[in-house]
Amino acid sequence: MSLFAINAIYKASEGEGVHIGTPQVFVRFQGCNIGCVNCDSIDTWDFDAGERLTLDQVLAQVIEQGGDKFKRVSITGGDPLHPKLLPQVLQLVSVLKKKGYWVNVEAAGTRVVSELFDAIDFISFDYKTPCTKVKTNLSLVAKLATQFPNKFQIKSVIESRIDFDDVVQAKNELHSMLVNASVDTTFPWVLTPAFNLGESMPFERVLDVIAWNENEAQGFRVITQQHKILHGSEKKKV
Repeated sequence: MSLFAINAIYKASEGEGVHIGTPQVFVRFQGCNIGCVNCDSIDTWDFDAGERLTLDQVLAQVIEQGGDKFKRVSITGGDPLHPKLLPQVLQLVSVLKKKGYWVNVEAAGTRVVSELFDAIDFISFDYKTPCTKVKTNLSLVAKLATQFPNKFQIKSVIESRIDFDDVVQAKNELHSMLVNASVDTTFPWVLTPAFNLGESMPFERVLDVIAWNENEAQGFRVITQQHKILHGSEKKKV
């Protein structure tokens, strides 16, 4: 029997991105080897940690958390697209869709998995900025825009002007890559002002990112992390 590597399953309102404020059930998988230096979920890195649950146990917790009021699930991690976890994620998505759930997957920006992305309703895809010390291949964003129009957002953490300039350059390069392919590049690209572990609310950083975005007029959206504003940078399952 296949066991699922699970960090947590809980009900909360989406705290960031274009669906901010929407109640849903989060299924957080255990395991990630990407290594973002400013990761706020380091407890999800170890593939051997967390719980081991059957598919039926995962579904039971999803149903218990969501009840009959909403059938909306966000699959996150960890890195749910990691090859060790992907078969589990595909199994879960298949059953959730048959039961009528709306499903989002939080993708870390390291790979595009067409089999999974075709099956779900929405893709939240990271474009990593210099503050993470991880680099996203821009061709992956181009592939998303080409194959999955109108069902994804790009999210980027902005800690400094270096990060902002990086996403501006990336967006300009992406437009150049796709301009002759008749691919829409006006998809949602969300800038998330960094709210790092141990920090109090970084008002100055948020105001800076908003000002840069207004001055550059590149079509980004600045959306803060609602759950951290309400609960602080370290509280889990919110």
